[in-house]
Amino acid sequence: MTGTSRSIYPIATTVLLACSMLGSVEKGQPGATAKTNVVWVERTLKQLSLEEKAGQMLQVRFYADDRQFDSAEYKHLRDQIQKYHIGSLVFGMHFNNLGPIRSTPLDTAKVANQLQSESKLPLLLAADLERGVASRLHEVPSFPWPMAFGAADDVSEVERFAAITAREARAVGIQWALAPVADVNSNPANPVINDRSFGEDTKQVSTMATAYIRGAHQNGLLVTAKHFPGHGDSSVDSHHGIPSIDGDMEHLDKVEFPPFQKAIEAGVDSIMLAHARVPAIDPDPSKIATISAKVVTDVLQKQLGFKGVVLTDALEMKGITTLYDPKKGSPTALAAVDAVKAGCDVIMIPTDLDGAFHAIIDAVRSREIPESRIDESVRKILLMKATVGLDRNRFVDVDRVTELVSKPEDIAFAQEVADKAVTLVRNNGKLLPIKTSGTGILKHETPDAQPAQKNKLIGVVLAEVLESTNGHEFEKELLARRPDAHVFYVDRRTANADSIQLLESIKNADEVVVAAYVVHGGARQTVVDGETVTSYGLRGPSGELLQKILAVTPEKTIVVALGSPYLIANFPQIQNYMCTYAMATTSEISAVKALFGEIQNQAKLPVTLPDIAPRGFSLPWPKERAPAMVSSSAP
Repeated sequence: MTGTSRSIYPIATTVLLACSMLGSVEKGQPGATAKTNVVWVERTLKQLSLEEKAGQMLQVRFYADDRQFDSAEYKHLRDQIQKYHIGSLVFGMHFNNLGPIRSTPLDTAKVANQLQSESKLPLLLAADLERGVASRLHEVPSFPWPMAFGAADDVSEVERFAAITAREARAVGIQWALAPVADVNSNPANPVINDRSFGEDTKQVSTMATAYIRGAHQNGLLVTAKHFPGHGDSSVDSHHGIPSIDGDMEHLDKVEFPPFQKAIEAGVDSIMLAHARVPAIDPDPSKIATISAKVVTDVLQKQLGFKGVVLTDALEMKGITTLYDPKKGSPTALAAVDAVKAGCDVIMIPTDLDGAFHAIIDAVRSREIPESRIDESVRKILLMKATVGLDRNRFVDVDRVTELVSKPEDIAFAQEVADKAVTLVRNNGKLLPIKTSGTGILKHETPDAQPAQKNKLIGVVLAEVLESTNGHEFEKELLARRPDAHVFYVDRRTANADSIQLLESIKNADEVVVAAYVVHGGARQTVVDGETVTSYGLRGPSGELLQKILAVTPEKTIVVALGSPYLIANFPQIQNYMCTYAMATTSEISAVKALFGEIQNQAKLPVTLPDIAPRGFSLPWPKERAPAMVSSSAP
C-alpha cells in the first residue's frame, strides 16, 4: 500500500536510520536485505493507527503447555492479542507443588503457530534462554547456568551453546532470547543474578556475552543484554523491592558498563533495563533506571550509542510498582508512560494491560508524548520482526521440530560443558575420590565393626523446596556406581520429620554426600541484633539440618553445591566442597562423576567465595585418596 508517511523522517533518512539501529546484514543476522526490511517496516508503520502502534510496544506472557485452544485461559490471551494489538509475547511457565511445568518442543511449536494465526501483525515470541531452551522446555539439552561457562572459561563453548540455543529456539517458534546476562556478579549477596552471570570479572563477562551474541546471530536468534546499567552489585531482589546500584561513575564505567558496551559493538538487538536506582546517574530517589531519561536516553542511547530496542523488565515486579501511589492512578499505567518518556520501546508484562495501553494513547493525544516518539519505538520493533523474517513467514514447520531439536551431539555437548565446570574448592584428603566398590576402613574406625554398618554411602538431596526432577539423575548415577548407597530427599517441608532417621543413618556411614540445591535467589540479608547478616542459601529447617549433618560427620561429608556456589560462606566448617553452578540434570551427573574421580578438569572459581577462596581458585582433582589422610591445604 502506498501513501504519505506519517513519520517525521523523509524515507531516505529513515532507511539510513533503521539500518543503523539494527544493521541486520552487517551484524550477520538472518533475513532479507536491510533495504527490504525497511521497506516493509515503513509500509507497515504507515498503515497502523495510534492504538495499533501503542499495542506493538506491549508484551504479555504466554504459556506453551496450554494446548487446549478452546480453554478460557487461551481465549483470554487471544482476546488480549487482538484487542490491544500486542506486538510481542514472552514465554512463561505454570507451576504446581512439584515446581515448574515445562513444555515439549513440539507442543511449543504448535502453540507458537496458533498464536501467530491470531494476530494481524506477526508476533515476536521471546523467552529467557539463559541456559538454553531448557530454561522453558524439557526433552532438550540440559545446559548449566552461565556461571558454569565462566568456570570452564572457554569462549568457543559459549558460542556453540548460543548456536544450539538459536537453532532450537527458532525451530519451536521463538525468535527473541532474553539473554545473555551481562551483569557482573561482584556482590556475593546478590539475590537475583548469582549463577545467571558468567562471573565477577568484567572482562570475562564481556567476552562471553559477546560470544553468545555471535553464536545466536549466526543462527537466526535475536538477543538481549541485561540488566542495564548492571544488576550484579545489588543485594535486593527487584522482584520484591527496589535495589540500588550505588557505585560512582568511575565504578560504573569500569565494572558495569563494559559488557553492555561490548554487546552494543557486537550488534545486540535489545537491552533490558534493571528496576534499580542508580544514584550516580540519576540522584532522584523516585527514579529507577526503567523510568529515568538520564539512564536510558542520556547514558544508554547517547553516551553508549545504543540504537536498538530498549526493553523494560516486567512491570509486575515490586521494584517498580512500589514507586507509585495507587491513589493517584494505576501504578502500571503511570509506570508505562514514564518508561516510554524515558526512552523505552517495549513494556514487559504490565499487570494492568488495559491501563497501560490507554495511558500511552492518552499521553500521545494530550501531547505529553509526541506521536513521533511512538513511531520511533514501533519502527525498531518492526525492524526486529523483519530481521528474523517474520515479514515473510511467521510460522514454523512442526514436522521439522524433532529433526532440529535435541540432537544427540547437542545433548552430549551439554554434558561436556557441565563436566568441564565442576570445581573442587575443599578436600580434606579422606574421601575423594569415592570408590565404586567398598570404601575400606577409615583410620579412626576398627576392623571388627559390624558388617551391616560398613561400606555404606549416604546421599542427601537437600533443598529449601525440592522440585519434581531434583536429585533423580544424581541418585541414578550414584547407585550405578555404588549399589549399597541410600539416598534421602529432604527439604524444609520434611526436614524436621526426617532428621532423626537421617542423622542416625549417617553416623554409621563411611561417606556422606550432600547434594545441596541452592537457587540463584537464595541469598537474603536480615537484621539480627542490629547487624545485617547475609544468608547464602538453605535457611530454616533445611539449613539447620545441614548444620547438624556437619556437626555429626564433618570429616565424612562432601557437600556439592548444585546452583549457587556461595553456600559455603554460611557453612565454613565444610571440609569437602565442590561447585557445579547449576541445578541442571547434567550438573547432577557431573557431580557424581567428579565424586568418583572420573573428572580431571581445569575449572576455576569465576567468583570470590567470601572468607573461603578467591576468584580463580581451585584444587587439583585427586586421583586417589591421600595415604596419610591428612587435611589438605585448601582454604
